[in-house]
Amino acid sequence: MRPSVQEGDGRVKIVFSRRGGLSYAEFRLYLEKLKSMTEEDIRIHWPVIDIDGIDAQDHSKRAGLQVADLNAASITSGLESDYYGNCELRYAQILKPLVYKRNDNYLSYGMKLYPGPERLSLNAQQGAFVQLFGGQIGENGRPPGP
Repeated sequence: MRPSVQEGDGRVKIVFSRRGGLSYAEFRLYLEKLKSMTEEDIRIHWPVIDIDGIDAQDHSKRAGLQVADLNAASITSGLESDYYGNCELRYAQILKPLVYKRNDNYLSYGMKLYPGPERLSLNAQQGAFVQLFGGQIGENGRPPGP
């Protein structure tokens, strides 16, 4: 988006919602470790990552953090069953154009399922979510494979 967005210096600002249990210093160290690695499968464009600028703010004071949580909760509702055992896929369908992808690959870049979909037992609604983002689902509710 940099060519169309002129404000700022082009670097990504990573801001976490302040919570217990996450060490921001350890996250910075993790990024430094990734940056020092030479494996070809690490495809991070480091000039746009401001590792020293990683910050944590109070959730209540930053609208951007609240919007990020809203988006995450909307996507999550397509995978996690509600009280009645239903998943809500419509939010994920609406937000799909905003989810990061590379070469039409959503499940490796914009969204991570852990463990991977091949190790999950999915109901039909959860399978529809995986398929929406390009994953394959076999007859047993799992992606086909070995």
